[in-house]
Amino acid sequence: MTLVGAFLSVVAVGSVLWAVIEAPVDGWSSSFVLGLGASGVALLASFTLWERASSHPMLNLEFFKQRGFSIAVSAVGLLMFGLIGSLFILTQFLQFNLGYSALQAGVRMLPIAAVMAVVAPLSAVLNRILGTKVTTSVGLLLAGAGLLTMSRESVDWSFLTMLPAMVMVGVGAAMVMPSVSASVMNSVPRGDTGVGSATNGTFIQLGGAVGVAVVGSLLSTRYQSLMRQAIAPYHVPSAIANAMLGSIGGALGVAGKLGGATGHLISTTARSSFISGTDLGLLPAAAVIFAGCLLTAIALPARPHRPDGGEQRTQSG
Repeated sequence: MTLVGAFLSVVAVGSVLWAVIEAPVDGWSSSFVLGLGASGVALLASFTLWERASSHPMLNLEFFKQRGFSIAVSAVGLLMFGLIGSLFILTQFLQFNLGYSALQAGVRMLPIAAVMAVVAPLSAVLNRILGTKVTTSVGLLLAGAGLLTMSRESVDWSFLTMLPAMVMVGVGAAMVMPSVSASVMNSVPRGDTGVGSATNGTFIQLGGAVGVAVVGSLLSTRYQSLMRQAIAPYHVPSAIANAMLGSIGGALGVAGKLGGATGHLISTTARSSFISGTDLGLLPAAAVIFAGCLLTAIALPARPHRPDGGEQRTQSG
């Protein structure tokens, strides 16, 4: 019977993500986008009802009554929404605004991973000293502050200008992820730790997927809107207009072929439009992480206890 739950969850999440991704193309108020989004929400409700009624549920919803479980997986989902959504557009910023190749852009994203690798092992120590609530809340606050700082970026920014904010995001994420994993594992019976770990992983993947869809859609919507306004006074052939509206890469390709003053004008307009879209996308990413910070500060237990009375773990397994 778990196959029915798996089918409902996959189709539901897929429908919601599809609606968000198609919104910049068809419009956020189009019947297709609204219908698809509503169908996804309805399927998620059906999934919840099915799991409650099933004798062998894919996910035991009773676990969510434990705040150490429900608040922790929510927090990591909100973190990944902002983190993965922001990384999706920051790599494009490095390539299309700063002119790095894909490899060079990837190398310049390494500081986030490096900081996480250094700080994450210290999370267990911070948990023991400060508790899960404080460690997680401070981590989310740092990550949100880093994204908020980057949301003010402009065409004049350089990689070094971005670096301090990137380090803040890495430190914050490194504090949060081990802490919430430990909270999840300490909030379910010992025999269900596998389900707890899988649920934590699912919220990580789901948060990242929704973050890319939402942040990417906001970026695309703002970019296309500004580019349409810029080319509206001119009689631009449809093929060229579609290339410029499709992505900043397409616009820069057109600018490179035309060259001269016209090419410079197109590239400048495209970069300015892209930066505006980037800033718009990063703002809600930061806001979502700040919401996670508030949620954990209010509701996450300081030191979650296992329901079956087992010994608490200090870090994820």
